[in-house]
Amino acid sequence: MSIRSLAPESLWNHFANLNAVPRPSKKEERVIQYMMDFGNKLGLETIQDTIGNVIIKKPATDGMEGRKTVILQSHLDMVHQKNSDTVFDFDNQGIEMRINGDWVDANGTTLGADNGIGVASIMAILTSTDIAHPAVEAMFTIDEETGMTGAMQLEPSNFSGEILLNLDTEDDDELSIGCAGGIDTNSSYKYNEVDVDVDASCFEISISGLIGGHSGMDIDKGRGNANKLMNRVLRSIRNACPVQLVSIDGGSLRNAIPREATAVIAVNHEFEGQVDLEFNTIALTIKNEYKSLEKELLIEFKPTSSEAKAVGSDDTDKIINALYAVPNGVFRMSPDIEGLVETSSSLARVIVKDGEFSTQSLQRSSVESTKDDVANSVRASFELMGAEVVQNGDYPGWQPNPNSAILDIMSNLYREKFNDDPKIKACHAGLECGILGKHLPDADMISFGPNIRAAHSPDEKVQISSVQKFWDYLLDVLKEIPTKN
Repeated sequence: MSIRSLAPESLWNHFANLNAVPRPSKKEERVIQYMMDFGNKLGLETIQDTIGNVIIKKPATDGMEGRKTVILQSHLDMVHQKNSDTVFDFDNQGIEMRINGDWVDANGTTLGADNGIGVASIMAILTSTDIAHPAVEAMFTIDEETGMTGAMQLEPSNFSGEILLNLDTEDDDELSIGCAGGIDTNSSYKYNEVDVDVDASCFEISISGLIGGHSGMDIDKGRGNANKLMNRVLRSIRNACPVQLVSIDGGSLRNAIPREATAVIAVNHEFEGQVDLEFNTIALTIKNEYKSLEKELLIEFKPTSSEAKAVGSDDTDKIINALYAVPNGVFRMSPDIEGLVETSSSLARVIVKDGEFSTQSLQRSSVESTKDDVANSVRASFELMGAEVVQNGDYPGWQPNPNSAILDIMSNLYREKFNDDPKIKACHAGLECGILGKHLPDADMISFGPNIRAAHSPDEKVQISSVQKFWDYLLDVLKEIPTKN
């Protein structure tokens, strides 16, 4: 059986055609042209906006002219990842798809179901001659995966729709009604360098083996943050003995919970025994606190090569105190959605090296005011020590609206079709909906989609039966769009 013979055939054929076009984030030129040609060949109004988003408009079918216009939205780009032993040229090859039972995956690469299935479903509606639907404004955004620049620079004048259906959710029993926005807070501070004491030896402290994870979706799981744990170790040792801080290097990616950190301290020979004792005490304390969760946690202390320079004593205190004070983890839970993190902060990166102390952190919230609140808390923690703080990359969240009209329609329809209640969800990560809602403040939005697993990895797969379920549901939703006011 081939991909193109799967049901619904129109959707799967469009998905196959789309996957033949290389479309990595930041390199969407070919897929943009493909979509422009697609819309123009259908004789539909087809627009490319300044940033590269493609808009295709299709009039309502007979009898549906009095219904509200619907915006159908998905993003054109995909994450390009492959296994280390897979030979594949993403810039020039189409995705090699396979059928494995009830699933479609790719041969050692990402599949592009995120968000290609959404794109293909919209294309199938645009080409259809027998599907009842109101006026449709198809919104195909670019660069969702690496910057959401398509959504950020959307030109709202191209749209009149009152309802927006985002087709980018990865569980077919969920209706998403909210997501977090985010802002980066970065600090820098020039510290005074001093000579390492002549009677001192250098030791490296390392923290490793933490689980880490996504700093939005996993922030509520209580996992250890290597940067915060390292600072705790340093403070404990420094409170016990007059050691010198030489360096810190903790964390990696801005949007990941840091798994590893290293620090170097200089210790006078007379205090080595005391430092060793204090280290073992605080290390054991931390391991006991995390023993049920962080089973692979390692906290180690060993001699290392000598260094010539260290952080001045006053600046060491400033650095350690600021890192202790800065908020990290869940800041506030949502009062509207049970179990949803509304606001959080993650201290992602800490560097002390060559006379400069710098940090990178990411604050998230589905509520703009609390996002600003936690970001200001982070800013204040570093400004109190005299650091320069820069905040950028701000994008809005999507505040859940439990009273949404389209949510009510889709919930009732789901119960009727599937004899079950849908899961009404919001996520503590970024979706385009938050940004789109800022451009289109009057649009009633919801996000849904088929079952997709392991997106962004070579294990990505989409469930065939779930695509059929999603498709049937989408068509029924279009039939139930309410009349214009």
